[in-house]
Amino acid sequence: MTNIRKLLATLAAGSIIAAGVAAVPAVSAQNAVPQASREAQATELDPGEHRRVQGIASQLRCLVCQNQSIADSDADLAVDLRNQVIEQINAGRTDKEIINYMVERYGDFVLYNPPFKASTVILWLGPVVLFLTAAVAFYINLRRRKSSVKSGARALSPDEQRRAEQLLHGDGN
Repeated sequence: MTNIRKLLATLAAGSIIAAGVAAVPAVSAQNAVPQASREAQATELDPGEHRRVQGIASQLRCLVCQNQSIADSDADLAVDLRNQVIEQINAGRTDKEIINYMVERYGDFVLYNPPFKASTVILWLGPVVLFLTAAVAFYINLRRRKSSVKSGARALSPDEQRRAEQLLHGDGN
């Protein structure tokens, strides 16, 4: 009984300490910067160029989130990438040049739709190969099961046949 009390006391103390640690804000260089300065630069662009920034940003994957574009992500890296896109637009680069710059710097993974080439073939063909492999394995498993059931099956004896007919017709009591 005392071991259980000691365990409960230890767990309670641990949870109190954990709650206290969680309540203390972590101090880091990232938190030291005001939130407003961590957001993407305000675009002093006309609405057409703002749409251009959004269009380019929606084609680029957030390298932190990986399931969001940099236009949708609030991660610090996504904010930095959006700022780079804005700087590139202000420098007079075309959309293609900006995307090529990002691919050169971060690789094909930064693109939501990577090109079909030797280094990305697994991204394109991997799901198809995996599906076909699963379908073949499923088919082979069904065939093996069917053949094992056939090989293990035997004919019913006359008594078993009579009992089965009684059970089927409701006379089995």
